Amino acid sequence: MPVDDMSDTVTTSEGIEPMSRHENSGANASRPWLAVAVVLALVAAALLGMSRLISSSPADGTDSFSAIQVGRVAFDFGPDGRTARLHVRTSITSICAIAYGTSAAYGHLATDPAMAASGDRNHAAFLTGLIPHTRYLYRMQAVGIDGRLYRSPVYTFHTPSAVHRTAGNDVAIGATVLKVSSVFSLDFAAKNAVDGDPGTEWATQGDGNHAFITIDLHRTVRVSAVAFRTRSMGDGTAITRTYSVTVDGKKTYGPFKASPGSAVNRVAFTGRVIRFSVVQSTGGNTGASEVAAYGKP
Repeated sequence: MPVDDMSDTVTTSEGIEPMSRHENSGANASRPWLAVAVVLALVAAALLGMSRLISSSPADGTDSFSAIQVGRVAFDFGPDGRTARLHVRTSITSICAIAYGTSAAYGHLATDPAMAASGDRNHAAFLTGLIPHTRYLYRMQAVGIDGRLYRSPVYTFHTPSAVHRTAGNDVAIGATVLKVSSVFSLDFAAKNAVDGDPGTEWATQGDGNHAFITIDLHRTVRVSAVAFRTRSMGDGTAITRTYSVTVDGKKTYGPFKASPGSAVNRVAFTGRVIRFSVVQSTGGNTGASEVAAYGKP
């Protein structure tokens, strides 16, 4: 009720009697503290309500990430030890990000490049700029579909040494793509599988077990190891389980186990044109973040 209306009446020993406008004006003039007191009371009530709201929430305004985490965190490291994919599953749809670095200042942030704008339950954050054989701190954070914020404690991981120290250099980087089963779109072009960047992907238009990519190394190479770094979708499709390689259209090697990370398969052949073929998969838009061939010209 407005202050002026509150002062339209006055309490006496006989009861409540109306005040004249003249008397009301005089009362307000003689008691300016009345309006101030009302304002202070309203402010105090608002502050009390805010304090109750704050006391009923977590101290930092977030919930523990463990409340939505399902299973353990898994890492797949790139062959050079400079990239990694962090895999984690949540019980609710959420948008997840990873802060990481060599100190508590972090300095890096990673998300899942394949994550939809509406979030997901299967997360594969792509970490870049890593140093081989180094200890890192990381922290997972998520905004859930329930509107809440979730954050994990600080964890650590160690990057491996670069694979090429034992397997040689990846001579497939920069190779020419001669033929491919299909491409989903320009953003998922076949050249992404030989660009040396695990953050980009080649994806097919639902080729499943019939997906393949043929590359020209530009020269004859003695190959000591190959790799097929599979892409995947949040619904469990597009994962290549095994693959084979055919050299110069002649001999086929494999099947080998595909991996999203740094695993390589040892071989011993000399050739220039290599076809990587999916043998077994979970179906859908199969493809690879990278196909690799390690060796020396």
